[in-house]
Order: sequence, then structure tokens, then C-alpha cells
Amino acid sequence: MATIDRQELDRLERRSLQLTILSAVFVMVLASGLAMFMYPLVFVHPEGNKWTMRVAYFGFCALTLLFVGYLFDRQRTFGKLKQHLLGELERNVELQIQASTDLLHSMPDQNYFWDRLTMEFRRAMTMQKNLSLVLVKAKPGARSSLNDQKGALSDAAKAMSKRLRPTDSIYHLAEDIFGIVLPETDTLNAKRVALRLQEELQDVRAKYGFNFDLSAHNYPGDVKSSHEFEDIVKSMLPENREWEVPTEARVR
Repeated sequence: MATIDRQELDRLERRSLQLTILSAVFVMVLASGLAMFMYPLVFVHPEGNKWTMRVAYFGFCALTLLFVGYLFDRQRTFGKLKQHLLGELERNVELQIQASTDLLHSMPDQNYFWDRLTMEFRRAMTMQKNLSLVLVKAKPGARSSLNDQKGALSDAAKAMSKRLRPTDSIYHLAEDIFGIVLPETDTLNAKRVALRLQEELQDVRAKYGFNFDLSAHNYPGDVKSSHEFEDIVKSMLPENREWEVPTEARVR
């Protein structure tokens, strides 16, 4: 997820402060030197209207002080803008994370997956049609944070959904695993779908540093029974997570 480098902002703020101090010192030195040269002409040996010269002299000093004050006020404004920008960025990141979490939670889960797979498998057997299943395993990068993982999975789900037909369906089977049911799709077309999904995931891969492993499985080309489909899905799940297929979802 795109963020602003805080260290870079702090470095820019330090440079701006250094430039402000340097500018203020430079202005004060020049103004003090000029005021010292003007002092004898204004107060010791005035020529012409001395009050006009004195007003101009004090006006010059006041303008110098106002300009120096402006420099430091500008620096303070810059600091406030930086804090405001960081605050807005944090709020936007929180909203993006919440949106990603809501999207993942709103996706059909394992129970819906088994019901759909069972129904489509029975239909494929009865009508002697093909049925394909594409499993997507996300692999985060070494430096990926939890927020990056949520954003990457959310963007991946949206990217893959755009490539599916109305008859296809996608499910969030585990934290980093998606399952896609492709009715009436043979082995060759299932592999083509997996290839298109890989291309669609290129942006997610480049943005978050994630890798995605896609595998296509077909009935009756690769599996002959629903139990084989079940075994393939179980093998993708984390070992420490118990997976129970609902009894009514089993197909003999």
C-alpha cells in the first residue's frame, strides 16, 4: 500500500528549518550592517527633515523584524501542514484497511464453497460436463506488513473477480487461499483462465511484493470423484487448521 516516507518528510522539515535559520541570520546581518551605516546619517548628522529619516529608519527595522517573523511563521506552518498530511494519510490507510477487511469478510467462505462445488459436481456427473477448480495461494514478501497482506488479498480478489464469467464463482477459503469454481470448463480452458488471472495479478504483485501460485484441476480430466477434489483443497490449507467438510456437502 502506498505510503509517505516519514523519514523523508522529517529530513525535508530539518532542511527547511536550517534554510529558515540561515535566511533569518543572513537578513539580520545585512539589516544590522545597513542600520549601523544609516545611524550616523539619521541621528548624528541628519541632513534634511530628521523626523522623516527617523521614521524611515524605524520603518526599515520594523520591516526587517516582520520579515524574520514571517520566515519562522512559514516554518511553523510547514510543520503543521506535515502533521495534518500525516494525519490524513493515517486515516486514509485505516479506511483502506477497513475496506479491504470488509471485502474479504463479505466474500463467500468455505461453507458456500463446498455447497457450490457439490452442486456443480453433481451437475457435471449427471450431464457429463466438465468442471474445473482453480486454487490461488498468496505468498507475501519478506517485508510485507499485516496491512499490506490485507490490501494485497483484497486487491487480488477484486482483480480476479473482474476476469470471471457470470457463471463462475470465487471463494475465500482461508486467510491466503482463494478457490474459483468454473462450471463447464475443460482442462485447457481452465489453464487459460489461470493464465489470465496471473496477468491480472501483475499489478498486485508489483504493488505489494506478493507472489501468487495458481493451480487448475479438472473433472474428469484430473480427478474422478468429489473426494479427490476435497483432498486437493485440504492439501492447500494450513496444517494446524482443522478442515471439516459438511456431511451434506459430500458427494459419493
